[in-house]
Amino acid sequence: MCLAFVESNFNISKVHENADGSSDYGIFQINSHYWCNDYRSHSENFCHVDCQDIMHPNLLSAITCAKKIVSAPGGMKNWVEWKLHCSGRPLNHWLTGCNLG
Repeated sequence: MCLAFVESNFNISKVHENADGSSDYGIFQINSHYWCNDYRSHSENFCHVDCQDIMHPNLLSAITCAKKIVSAPGGMKNWVEWKLHCSGRPLNHWLTGCNLG
């Protein structure tokens, strides 16, 4: 929840263009150079998904890709905003009201 908030303010359709020509897509701001294909810049497309699919309202593609990113070297630290705003901080307030018992 913290990641989605700091990356996109929960905006599933957010696109941010980077100085290197890549773009970040969706609620988790998944980068087109490594993780998804935007057909505008070179992409490794490690998630094997179109960047437009990352912005689908059901979030399945975004969550599946985010799980792949977390499993990669660096884990959550692959997101700069995570390192700056979430890592090492108490995150339990992000789960308030979720009834995960």
